[in-house]
Amino acid sequence: MQLIETLNEGLKRGYEITITADELDARVNEKLVEAQPDFEMKGFRKGKVPLPLLKKRFGQSLLGEVIQESVDGAMSKHFEDSGNRPALRPEVKMTNEGRNAGGDMQVAITYEVLPVIPEVDLKSISLKRLVAKVDEAAVDEALGNLAETAQRFESREAGARAEDGDQIVMDFVGRVDGEAFDGGAADDYPLVLGSNSFMPDLEEQLVGVVTGEEKDVTITFPRDYKTENLAGKEAVFSCIIKNVKKPVAAELDDVLARKFGAEDLAGLKTQIGERLEAEYAGAARAVMKRELLDKLDELVAFDLPPSLVKAESGQIARQLWHEENPEVEEHDRPDVEPTDEHNILAERRVRLGLLLAELGQKAEVEVTDSEMNRAIMNHARQYPGQERQFFEFAQQNQQIRQQLRAPIFESKVVDYIIELAEVTDNEVSKHDLQKAVEALGDG
Repeated sequence: MQLIETLNEGLKRGYEITITADELDARVNEKLVEAQPDFEMKGFRKGKVPLPLLKKRFGQSLLGEVIQESVDGAMSKHFEDSGNRPALRPEVKMTNEGRNAGGDMQVAITYEVLPVIPEVDLKSISLKRLVAKVDEAAVDEALGNLAETAQRFESREAGARAEDGDQIVMDFVGRVDGEAFDGGAADDYPLVLGSNSFMPDLEEQLVGVVTGEEKDVTITFPRDYKTENLAGKEAVFSCIIKNVKKPVAAELDDVLARKFGAEDLAGLKTQIGERLEAEYAGAARAVMKRELLDKLDELVAFDLPPSLVKAESGQIARQLWHEENPEVEEHDRPDVEPTDEHNILAERRVRLGLLLAELGQKAEVEVTDSEMNRAIMNHARQYPGQERQFFEFAQQNQQIRQQLRAPIFESKVVDYIIELAEVTDNEVSKHDLQKAVEALGDG
């Protein structure tokens, strides 16, 4: 077997592998000899089928297997000897038809090699950690928000008109062209005005109604309405208002606390304080991580494999397109072309991804089995009732495992770098921390 370099430009590499006819024939014969003792054929005893007959019958099918093994073996030896690490799976093409006539076989291999990552003095990196203290006002604010989620509704005084945020209890029947339609009627239906849980136009027209009032509300269904026979149609809802209720926040007491799993109000405040501390710490870490990545991006410069950048920019373009067009369920959009902005962002992501991977490898950062299992279980919760099936599927699917492993690995590498970097705490207000987090979306 012979390997000759045909391309060496930047990160691009090309090689031609020649496997002689004698090598291929020898490997086919080896496989036939291995299988001969267990082979049976009519007219011959087990293990006594002549090799020429076996080769005539099975040699051609074995040849494909031998060629694949030979090429794989040649590439493995090449990567081991050269130290090259391909950015993506190498492209392999047969370049001659000689083998069809029993001659030598030539195979062309092309790939992009991962670049050499420059050394980075992590101890020279200076970072700021924003520290926001959880004060009593923040706890009280969160407690008030919690009480709003546990609010109840009580009837307004007779004759009071419904306001935005009120709950009305009503019977209604919807009709299109005078005919009632399926799913368009209900009794004692509770509707919070302004919640957009019903048709927005209908809710707006019910603001101002009073208990006992009967009112017809006319709306037009959207053209893309999920029920096809109603899409774009005008409908009249005949409503009978049976009660108008105002929202009443829950009392801040031990009863409320027990609803949220605490023994008493003091215990609930403690829980809220601990949750806010965790939220502030998480927000501060996100801000510091962005600062770290920005500094790493400035510190290192190296050639990037074009194939990785192209793949990343395409993914960014498609992701952003779907965020702007959420109604389109089709995920494969080859017609979405990356812009210069997408390409610049892709270059940054690939550069930082390769750098973090290199740093993590040198630091022997590992993702444990328990961390992977926890990540799979968390993801499985997105599929209620099918958690077990997803868990078993993910355990066997290498692509999904890699997608779940990547953010865990990156987070652990970031923690490793932060431990080595010079970190200065900077006390800020909750408002300033929030502004810093919001600014992350701009970069």
